[in-house]
Amino acid sequence: MNLVVIDYGAGNVQSVKYALNRLGVQATLSKDPEVIQGADKILFPGVGSANAAMESLRQNNLDVIIPQLKQPFLGICLGMQLMCKHSQEGNTTGLNIVDLEVLKFEGKEKIPHMGWNHLSDTKSSLFQGFNEQDQVYFVHSYFVPDNEFTIASCDYMGKFSAAIQKDNFYAAQFHPEKSGPAGELILKNFIELV
Repeated sequence: MNLVVIDYGAGNVQSVKYALNRLGVQATLSKDPEVIQGADKILFPGVGSANAAMESLRQNNLDVIIPQLKQPFLGICLGMQLMCKHSQEGNTTGLNIVDLEVLKFEGKEKIPHMGWNHLSDTKSSLFQGFNEQDQVYFVHSYFVPDNEFTIASCDYMGKFSAAIQKDNFYAAQFHPEKSGPAGELILKNFIELV
């Protein structure tokens, strides 16, 4: 299987590659549109600034290529937020794969939302074998509200989308690569998607 991790010059690409290695999968790191288009599956990990990440995607024409992809695609954290139409972080225009707004957490709780949390309302084959006792690891200051594409929710200063799906595009606000066995299960389910 040809699995490509999108390289946009930042983020947690190495920890994603290590997590895939533990599952016996060798991934290619690339920002080349042809390599990405030729992949069987694509991972878009994300840590860093929305504006800088989008600028890197634009420099490689990936802002045009990514929304047209037909193979299974998984965005992680910032990767999920950039799949949306717009983010309040830096007033950033995203890839508009899903017509959603990314909002900044506001309230009395600590920001960023950081640490281990349970998920609720899980659906989709991405969560096959996942149970409500499992926890996943979050680090984020911005969130996507619950919506028609939500396939898992979490609660921090209100309910928000922990994962979304539209067609072949899947995304997780949490970090499966940092979420131990539960995260590895989610990555394995993604790898096994037909």
